[in-house]
Amino acid sequence: MSPESYKYLYGPVPSRRLGRSLGVDLVPFKVCTYDCVYCQLGRTTDKTLVRKEYIAPEVILKELERKLAENDKPDYITLAGSGEPTLNSAIGEIIGGIKGLTDIPVAVLTNGSLLWKEAVQEALLRADLVIPSLDAGDDLFFQCVNRPHAGIAFDRMAEGLASFTKRFKGEVWLEVLLLAGFTDAAPEVKKIAAIANGLGVARIQLNTATRPPAEGFALALSSGQLCGLKGLFQGQVDVISENVQEIAEDATLGQAGDADIVALLDRRPCTVEGIASGLGLHPNEVLKRVLLLRQRGAVKAVRKDNTLYYEGTRNRENS
Repeated sequence: MSPESYKYLYGPVPSRRLGRSLGVDLVPFKVCTYDCVYCQLGRTTDKTLVRKEYIAPEVILKELERKLAENDKPDYITLAGSGEPTLNSAIGEIIGGIKGLTDIPVAVLTNGSLLWKEAVQEALLRADLVIPSLDAGDDLFFQCVNRPHAGIAFDRMAEGLASFTKRFKGEVWLEVLLLAGFTDAAPEVKKIAAIANGLGVARIQLNTATRPPAEGFALALSSGQLCGLKGLFQGQVDVISENVQEIAEDATLGQAGDADIVALLDRRPCTVEGIASGLGLHPNEVLKRVLLLRQRGAVKAVRKDNTLYYEGTRNRENS
């Protein structure tokens, strides 16, 4: 069945952490509580705290039931997508519905901004794995890196991480994304580590901006730098990085659709959202494909008016 047949599902796609992950989108594109400078999907267009049923559970579950009938079993069903999934007030019902359809474990990728809300904690309790984020150790860098909605205080966010982790019976893996020139200095990393080490999570995963970010000044750390900072964190600590070869070997990517993406970008630059809407693909699938195409030199990333575009690199006589 073609990707166009699914509006809210994408993949399975190769994941650095979850093997083959079947993604589920619970909110419209870039509906989020943050406007992170490093976001691979670009600037947030609807920064909000409003939780509502953005997409009805029955619609998502119907698509999922159809997808599962294809017998292409992923390692995880992952609630993430192109915004903050806990903004969907029906996320708990959706998790319960997934559990009624399959024994495939359910992961939730969240920025962690709403875990201080009792309703959000309750909704996530039936998940198997929750991966929240902590990108700053104080309010100053929280405002600089995550650019949160005005209604989210740093202390409240951090307290929410702690209270949820204590309550949750599944595993919590904490992602810490570090940026050069922002949160790479040892004093700042120590502040983050002080919070992270006190949470009692199963894993801490150090990451950086491995894909073109929303803002050009959001710069990546090298693997060596990340490894050098690893010792500040306690317990099981992973340094994760983009595995291009793993993506290239996945049968669902790098085949149908690549030529269409290149043909489109050879004619006009597009954002990730523009590519996705123009070709009937999911933004996260587009990102995976564009990563490969950039590695091959077929497309490149360019920034114009503070917006990230991709364009083709093929020389044309009438360009």
